[in-house]
Amino acid sequence: MMAMFRSFVSAAQLRQHHHQHQQQNGASAAAPGESLESQFSCPICLEVYYKPVSIASCAHTFCGACLQPCLQVTSPLCPLCRMPFDPKKVDKSSSVEKQLSSYKAPCRGCSKKVTLVKMRSHISSCTKVQEQMANCPKFVPVVPTSQPIPSNIPNRSTFVCPYCGARNLDQQELVKHCMENHRNDPNKVVCPVCSAMPWGDPSYKSSNFLQHLLHRHKFSYDTFVDYSIDEEAALQAALALSLSEN
Repeated sequence: MMAMFRSFVSAAQLRQHHHQHQQQNGASAAAPGESLESQFSCPICLEVYYKPVSIASCAHTFCGACLQPCLQVTSPLCPLCRMPFDPKKVDKSSSVEKQLSSYKAPCRGCSKKVTLVKMRSHISSCTKVQEQMANCPKFVPVVPTSQPIPSNIPNRSTFVCPYCGARNLDQQELVKHCMENHRNDPNKVVCPVCSAMPWGDPSYKSSNFLQHLLHRHKFSYDTFVDYSIDEEAALQAALALSLSEN
């Protein structure tokens, strides 16, 4: 499994290196079998770059908004190559922006030639693309398992507001809901996100829950996972962080 993951990362790095080599040399032709649109697509959202930025140390390019969550952690890693980088050395990619304004590619729906910088807005209004999306095969779940689902396993995907009981809020929705509706609520409450975690204390009431939400749960836990350490080390790191904040 690890060998497969490494080969996938290596292939992605080679593709990105080839991509950047073409950009640096002003090449407009896509690699064989690769469309111009995909050549200038963000590795995170898989759409044409929007306000692209590049990491100085590894030169990988992303949409500014796509990279933003990675800049909020103490020791960020490049989402593509997982190399550490200095968040202060992430700059607007003027060369990519210039190429987005210069190159045209056919719309994947109507085949009309569109400047790459305008491709996103065109696709959102292209009736052919919308028809293609509407005709995509419907999601069909796998056959239900015959094994019973334990009732004591907490749901770590959605949460209940500890103030008013609003249900089915994911992590970002919980933060938004509490900031909009309970900013002035003085009650001490238990954090539903922490209590759903294996290391969480379901009886601990945060003295300032809103500040806790903003500093601890503004982004998904996936953002904070370091895949280079094993599960036990990750749990110990989470416990240490939890104790330091309490």
